Amino acid sequence: MNILLAEDDERLGKILHHLLQKELNNVDWVKNGSDAYDYATYSPYDVLVLDWMMPKISGIDVCNRLRKEGFQGGILILTAKDDLGDIVTGLDSGADDYVVKPFEFEELYARIRALSRRKEKRFEQVLQLNNLSLHLDSHLVMKDGEQIDLTKKEYQLLEVLMRNKEQVLTREQLIETIWGFDADISDNALDALIKLVRKKIDRHDEESFIQTVRGVGYKMRDKNV
Repeated sequence: MNILLAEDDERLGKILHHLLQKELNNVDWVKNGSDAYDYATYSPYDVLVLDWMMPKISGIDVCNRLRKEGFQGGILILTAKDDLGDIVTGLDSGADDYVVKPFEFEELYARIRALSRRKEKRFEQVLQLNNLSLHLDSHLVMKDGEQIDLTKKEYQLLEVLMRNKEQVLTREQLIETIWGFDADISDNALDALIKLVRKKIDRHDEESFIQTVRGVGYKMRDKNV
């Protein structure tokens, strides 16, 4: 399960990130609403855990914006607001669940698990681009009916590009998505990863699926356009 935790309280954020990371496969932690929106836009998260009151953009506004843009994952709001009106506002913004501070970690984790189960069928989908398909449920990549074997990072790169086909993703966005926002990774590492993926998904006699946008980054091209 891939989780995005957005919490600006340093102490609480560290505790939740540590505990969730122990229980779940992948947990990213950001400290403001702007980063939460960017991460959720460019990375495939199963569940977002958003603090209501955050710098730059509130968790409610992040939730509302992502739902309008078609985000299908689960969203859980963390807040100290416990009035009925506030709960209704949170749920009406597109959130699936609501946890009031202070709370026990066991309750939060149980709600995340339950939310993931309710959303599970939504995640079983296929990203299709021409004769290339990426199966999100099984992590299979197929081209012309034949399976393509990718490493974890190769798969992550291809997934984020296919999710954002015909949209230019900057080098910074790709590096943060694949290696993390605090990783010390050079542009050469990204270029090498792009080269490896191209070698596996392209044929020598055809135009590459992955287009280089000089000075900016890369994009996944639809060859039928």
